[in-house]
Amino acid sequence: MQNFGAFVSHYGVDNHGIKNPGTVYWNLTTSMLYEHVTRRDEGKIAHLGPLVVQTGGHTGRSPNDRFVVKEPGSESQIWWGKVNRPFSQENFDYLYRKMLAYVQNRDIYVFDGYVGADPKFRMPVRIITEYAWHNLFARNMFIRELDPEKLRNHVPQFTVIDMPRLKAEPEQDGTNSQTFILVDFGRRLVLIGGTEYAGEIKKSIFTAMNYFMPQQGVMSMHCSANFGKDRDDVALFFGLSGTGKTTLSSDPSRTLIGDDEHGWSDEGVFNYEGGCYAKVIRLDPKGEPEIYETTRKFGTILENVILDNSTRRVDLNDGSLTENTRSSYPISHVSNAVRDGMGGHPNNVFFLTADAFGVLPPIARLTNEQAMYHFLSGYTAKVAGTERGVTEPQPNFSTCFGAPFMPLRPGIYAELLGDKIKKHGAKVWLINTGWTGGPYGVGNRMKLAHTRRMIAAALNGELDDVPMIEEPFFGLSVPQAMQDVPSEVLNPRNTWSDPEAYDAQAQRLVGMFKENFKQFEENVSEEIKAAGPR
Repeated sequence: MQNFGAFVSHYGVDNHGIKNPGTVYWNLTTSMLYEHVTRRDEGKIAHLGPLVVQTGGHTGRSPNDRFVVKEPGSESQIWWGKVNRPFSQENFDYLYRKMLAYVQNRDIYVFDGYVGADPKFRMPVRIITEYAWHNLFARNMFIRELDPEKLRNHVPQFTVIDMPRLKAEPEQDGTNSQTFILVDFGRRLVLIGGTEYAGEIKKSIFTAMNYFMPQQGVMSMHCSANFGKDRDDVALFFGLSGTGKTTLSSDPSRTLIGDDEHGWSDEGVFNYEGGCYAKVIRLDPKGEPEIYETTRKFGTILENVILDNSTRRVDLNDGSLTENTRSSYPISHVSNAVRDGMGGHPNNVFFLTADAFGVLPPIARLTNEQAMYHFLSGYTAKVAGTERGVTEPQPNFSTCFGAPFMPLRPGIYAELLGDKIKKHGAKVWLINTGWTGGPYGVGNRMKLAHTRRMIAAALNGELDDVPMIEEPFFGLSVPQAMQDVPSEVLNPRNTWSDPEAYDAQAQRLVGMFKENFKQFEENVSEEIKAAGPR
């Protein structure tokens, strides 16, 4: 085994069972990784410096190929079911041995860093990859260690081994397909194979934090975060991919804490990551200038974005490979991001939903009980491309606005969030970034300018004294009027050409909410149950 790099950890890869690899490249700089990517023909350098790569057949996550190892240390705590499906220790061991054999005589890349900006809760991680560009992805997405001596003494508390070209044999290995994402909380280890989609690395680490942080009293959240004039004016934006977390938190008038994953401790909010992972399909340089600028910078990775081989210019409007085109970039690419990734306690919490039915109002103030109901429901739409087989938005209930990454029972996250909202007096808002004037295919997507204006009104206290009306289906408090937002937009029924069709669609969605919430009814208060739709 040959180690290469200025920052080789004394805790070598042999501690992970890896023996006889080719060259192990340790903690390479961005420039060095660029050289490896181009030399190995893993990607191409575009105009102005971003790296353009393709992820093959997997252009989104593969939730049906993700399993949690059933082991004594975590078995009683896991929320077993469709999301967290059990995988035997025997099958895990077999695939692990297969992976260790696969690594022999192959060059691999190691990134050592952290997840969690708050030093009190920071977890040292190690990402071992087959591809150089996956290692650059890890370098972008996680928190780097800048002290050479600490890097050389780095000992990970959680490790991901990512070998895309290693494919499982389902009948032999116990997997659903040739793809596998296996999470073992006992060994603090994730094995990934059969997929080149780098997002699996990021979400595996997020899943680990969602397991470990609540056990330390930290609310683990699938949300973006920013603050206003000072760190005590924090806003959170919960939502699944495509609902607007990155877009709405990237506000030039506010300071970005992070775009996707955070913890909320007794001292405030902190980012888990050191980078951002934004959707860039049809990115508007005028409407989203901060994100657009990152697509034109050295160090950014553009996934499945179409590149003109003659001019080396990218076309962000071309979705021929996938609607889920992505940009991975270090948070230092964002001029108004706070470098330490920390803020105070939130004053405002926004639940973002992309309502494919076109029923929910664009903004509504929630009571604490309604907040818990909608947090547990996690209603949104799966957006095209974020998962395999999803080609258009589909109604989806994702508990805690992030069920695919939540290993513990939903009540644990809901209780933590409810306690913190109540303790710190945060206002909670439901924001529909989805459709209005009709369902998907008939209506139109909510205008970003209107959504930004409504959020600004909520943040600056403009809505505190505005008269509210109670919409009839969900009992939500909706502002009667707002500057720069047409009054008919605030009442979605008024945007439909056929109000009776709206009523029928609303009743249909009410039924879906009630059916979904049956799974929680035994474990919530009567007040929370009563906070649902009529």
